[in-house]
Amino acid sequence: MELPGAPATYALIIANLVPSIYALSFDRGFTGSYAFNVGALIHRKQHYRIFTSSFLHGDYFHLLFNMMTLWFFGPAVERLLGTDGFLVVYFGAIFASGVVSFYANRDNLAYTSLGASDGVSGVILSFCLFAPLHPIYFMFVPIPIPAIVYGVLFMLISASMMGGGGRIAHEGHLGGAVAGVILTLLMRPEILAQTFG
Repeated sequence: MELPGAPATYALIIANLVPSIYALSFDRGFTGSYAFNVGALIHRKQHYRIFTSSFLHGDYFHLLFNMMTLWFFGPAVERLLGTDGFLVVYFGAIFASGVVSFYANRDNLAYTSLGASDGVSGVILSFCLFAPLHPIYFMFVPIPIPAIVYGVLFMLISASMMGGGGRIAHEGHLGGAVAGVILTLLMRPEILAQTFG
């Protein structure tokens, strides 16, 4: 049975839920084998971790927040870009995030990150290009924020927190967001005139 409207979005949500729930509930070692890790990339050449890390999460709130965001934004972007274009944005954002995260942390062999935020960031910023004034309700903020403002703030906050430590890969979020913008514009350059003309 074909899922209506946004099959890739729903498939990606399932692809995140299954390994994340398995790792969180049954096998914590599974996360360590597939999370993004600088040392594993350099010494063991496990480059697949750039992508596998995006389908694992640190806890259930992390998983729920990312999947809810993908559920909200993904179908709209998939309908606008088509399934192939949507997948280019999603996986392109993951790859860009991995490259940025690697170079930002290449001297820290223990650096580890995981989560779908990189791909989701690309989707959010792609959406912002199509609907810059669309109202977005952020958690605990009682008034809507225009999508373009949300996108710009997201990138500025991510950039300002790069190298700040902690478990959140802010540089990866930024890399994914920028990739989402660039890839969307490459596929739909007319958006610039429609959005800012």
